[in-house]
Amino acid sequence: MILLKNILYKVTINTVVGSTNVSVKDIHFNSRSIEVNDLFVAIKGSAADGHDYIEKAIAQGAIAVVCEQLPKDVKEGVSYIVVENSSSALAIMASNFYGNPSANLKLVGVTGTNGKTTIATLLFQLFKNAGYKVGLLSTVIIKVDNKDYKATHTTPDSLTINRYLKEMNDEGVEFCFMEVSSHGIHQKRTEGLQFQGGIFTNLTHDHLDYHDTFAEYRDVKKVFFDNLGKHAFALTNADDKNGVVMLQNTKAKQYKYGLKNYADYKAQILENSFSGMLLKVNDSEVWTRLIGGFNASNVLAIYATAELLGLEKTEILRLVSELESVSGRFQYLVSEEKITAIIDYAHTPDALKNVLETINTIRTKNEELITVVGCGGDRDVTKRPKMGHIASALSTKVIFTSDNPRTEVPETIIEAIEKGVEPQNFKKTLSIVSRKQAIKTACQLASAGDIILIAGKGHETYQEVNGERTDFDDFKIVKELLKQLQK
Repeated sequence: MILLKNILYKVTINTVVGSTNVSVKDIHFNSRSIEVNDLFVAIKGSAADGHDYIEKAIAQGAIAVVCEQLPKDVKEGVSYIVVENSSSALAIMASNFYGNPSANLKLVGVTGTNGKTTIATLLFQLFKNAGYKVGLLSTVIIKVDNKDYKATHTTPDSLTINRYLKEMNDEGVEFCFMEVSSHGIHQKRTEGLQFQGGIFTNLTHDHLDYHDTFAEYRDVKKVFFDNLGKHAFALTNADDKNGVVMLQNTKAKQYKYGLKNYADYKAQILENSFSGMLLKVNDSEVWTRLIGGFNASNVLAIYATAELLGLEKTEILRLVSELESVSGRFQYLVSEEKITAIIDYAHTPDALKNVLETINTIRTKNEELITVVGCGGDRDVTKRPKMGHIASALSTKVIFTSDNPRTEVPETIIEAIEKGVEPQNFKKTLSIVSRKQAIKTACQLASAGDIILIAGKGHETYQEVNGERTDFDDFKIVKELLKQLQK
């Protein structure tokens, strides 16, 4: 039990009705989770307004309520705290409730459109291999040193974040790497956290179903860097024109990394193949199993972060050479028939372009490049024709199929993708609604030496249709189908 007044430390409060000298057992923003002596935080969401559930929360035993508007019916014996923004208040209170766990470890946030998962996961891997106790909060998984937990969001809610950070404190974790999404920043989930550093990867077309404009999407990302403290570092991609925007108002120490433009950390690709790359990082050469220019940029960000966190240069180079690719990020297999299948999460136009250009740089052009791709339903519709244009322009054959249609009609999504195909590329394309059948057709079309790219879902092990999730793993499916074709 913690006193309410201690939980409210640093929260901007407009009005208090009742006492703040009461003991709180737990904090919830979902009224269904409330028990006796809990604190209920009423948040205005896109689907529901927590203020409509204040009475229900009190009926279930809430001893205090944090809200943006005082309800008409104020109950005796219940404390009401009126704040400017409930989401912001929740983040600060969550940090206070769990003893400000982010202050007790070196927390680094990674934000940008592409590369967040790869950079955060490989930093976890690198520091773990260096002998440290490490934490990870990512799209794919949450790790508390050797314990794994299922991830539900790229950036969890602030209570979940702080609960895991507290567990990391209890386990003696020294470093934590965390993906920071634009949704998470906009919804104030990261407020109240003390970051040791922030990394900006890039900014490309995505999430315009949530953010009204690209400028708004960019400015939300920038807020993360605006809030970094003077003892933190801000590391941005010099090859992305938005990198300099992220640094404009930050109090943190500023650093840049890049392959093309002037930067504190520079890299050059000396060799590139399906087995890996030879890079020159500043003045040293290093071999990495990761592939492609976009991964060269990711490796550079990882190298720079490790150095900024105090690791020794030669040790970092050794550790970089040991890194293994992240599940669903340019993950590949070669069948007995010498057909290469690549699984990648590329679900934005820029990410798809990067992956296809990487494959085209490595391949000899004597083989087919067959791409299987779709777009998610109930998400940004403006990127669909762009995905169709890129896939058909950079592949020798393309099969448009379902991704996660969610509540949309799959055929409607595919039709929107097809609109981006230029007339000279029509003959390259097929449309097959069933993703499994699309992958099977790609395997049947492929001959020895050919390359199949299955894009869009990467690490996901499900497909969501009409609100129902069924098991679906691109990597397992293509592996099994290629094996069947060999018989």
